[in-house]
Amino acid sequence: MGKQSTEMLKGVLEGIVLAILAGRAAYGYEITSDLRDRGFADIAEGTIYALLVRIELRGLVDVEKVPSEKGPPRKVYSLNAAGRDYLEEFWKTWGFLKRQLDQLHEGGQ
Repeated sequence: MGKQSTEMLKGVLEGIVLAILAGRAAYGYEITSDLRDRGFADIAEGTIYALLVRIELRGLVDVEKVPSEKGPPRKVYSLNAAGRDYLEEFWKTWGFLKRQLDQLHEGGQ
């Protein structure tokens, strides 16, 4: 992924992760794997873990520690009501931006 793509992705990565969590609860490595499966191969695990800390501190997710067979308990993240509201606003904003960018791309005003 080029620098421009990486910078653009940073702006929407939070919404992407929240959308993944809207589908199911997951821990950091699962989220990173899901992103890679979706073609976001260059995203570092550290980026996702830092993002998860931020959204946890902002109260957008609930966190449950579950035992792990390989080491310390895993933090499993699930979207809560505040996170769902935030994600809904993200999709509205995304829709607006997409419409505007599509118009510009097509040469419209």
